[in-house]
Formats: sequence, C-alpha cells, structure tokens
Amino acid sequence: MNPFFFISHLIDGAVGNTALLSFTIILGTLILEDMTTVIVGVLAADGIVPIPLALFSLYIGVVFGDVGFYCLGWLARTHPRLASYVDHDFIAPIRTWLKTRYVLTIFSARFIPGTRLPTYAASGFFRSPFSTFVLTASTAILIWTTILFSVSYWFGNFTSEWIGPVRWGIALAFLLAIFFTARHNLLAYHAKKEEKTI
Repeated sequence: MNPFFFISHLIDGAVGNTALLSFTIILGTLILEDMTTVIVGVLAADGIVPIPLALFSLYIGVVFGDVGFYCLGWLARTHPRLASYVDHDFIAPIRTWLKTRYVLTIFSARFIPGTRLPTYAASGFFRSPFSTFVLTASTAILIWTTILFSVSYWFGNFTSEWIGPVRWGIALAFLLAIFFTARHNLLAYHAKKEEKTI
C-alpha cells in the first residue's frame, strides 16, 4: 500500500480515542514525518483531528525521531553492526561544521531536505553536546513543523469541497517535491565529493 494512504488510514482509524490517536500520529512521524504532518494538517482542517492534540503529537514524534538519529550516530561509533547505517564518507566533512558552527548546522539541517539524517547522526557519532542538540533541534522543529502544519491546514480548508482523489493527489505531489529536493541535494553532494577525489 502507498505509505501516504497507509498513514492516512492509520490515523483516521484511531479517531475517537485520544490516546490512540496521539500515539498513531507520533508513530506516523517516526515513519515519515513530513508526510504525517501534511496528513494531520488536512485532517485537522476537516475537524477530524483536534489542533492542540495534532501539534502536541507531531512535536513529540519529530523530537523522538531526531533524538533517534543522534543516538544512531552515537551507537554507531561503538557498535559495528550499527556503523553500517551511518555513511562515514558523508558525515566526515560535517565534523568541521559541527565543531565550528554546531548550532547553525543542527538548526539549518531541519530546513534543507536530505541533510537531517546525516547531520544528526554525525552529531551523535562525534559526541557533540546532546543538550545543545536537543534544544537546537527542538527550536527548529517548532518552526518547521508549525509552518508545514499551518500550510497543510490552510490547504485543507481551501480544498474542503474538492473530490478526495484530487485533493490528496495534490498533497502527495507536494510531498514528492520535498522528496525529490532531498534526493537532488544528496546526489549533488556526492557528485561534488567525487569531483574532489578525481
């Protein structure tokens, strides 16, 4: 099943039970956070998901996800099996940025698709200050998630009378644009790295 519709049906099926709905949104962010945020924003516009519950659950889920990336990097330094999940060639150049511009690097990674996982994993791998990481990442989350939720909420209100497939198709196209931007950023980085090695 398409992950977009899977998460949508998962959240829709939890409506009516506040605790389960919150847990489902948090789980959704751990699977695909931007997609979950867009879906929850549209459902909130439809009055299906309460706004305070939606935002609270999204914030908690995304923070857990970011801390998870940090922990993955931290554990990869000492556990060979986990080390295979960390692209060392990719995170090595990030070390200089983390040493000289730690807060800026962590903060900006939230807004540049494709850079969050390697940057946050590198933070853990190089044992960057965890408290600073959490504070910086949380601040960026409050801004990014609120903006993405608000845009999705507005989109939900604007398209409330539209036919379902058209409405969700546009939302899916928006998410695909984010995905391909992330993919482009990663490919561009790898291309530059190969040029330097030639």
